[in-house]
Amino acid sequence: MKALIPSRVIDFIFSFFIIYAGVSWHLMNAGGLAGMIPDYMPGDPKIWVYVTGAGFVLAAVAIITGIQKTLACYLLAAMFLVFVFTLHLKPAMDGDLTALVKDSALAMCSILIGNRSVKK
Repeated sequence: MKALIPSRVIDFIFSFFIIYAGVSWHLMNAGGLAGMIPDYMPGDPKIWVYVTGAGFVLAAVAIITGIQKTLACYLLAAMFLVFVFTLHLKPAMDGDLTALVKDSALAMCSILIGNRSVKK
């Protein structure tokens, strides 16, 4: 059966949202997100926010261009899973599952997009 929505369209849509999150949430609002960084992380919390924002943008560019797409998707998924286990696990145990579910789903989407680009 032919796919209703071409995979390349999905790549562009997913990349758009990843770039949006990286630029508008992380790169332009580092001060607001810095409070979410755990105290045990070394250095200035804003640096971690900028690094993750840059990671989002670079992963999206890799998905759009196809250059190292699989690696970028797997690294993006790993970053989302790090968020799940370092930032969202405690609030989830207190009953707020929203961020944990969101980042878990985004990690799985990243893996699926990365898997599609693997040559068989």
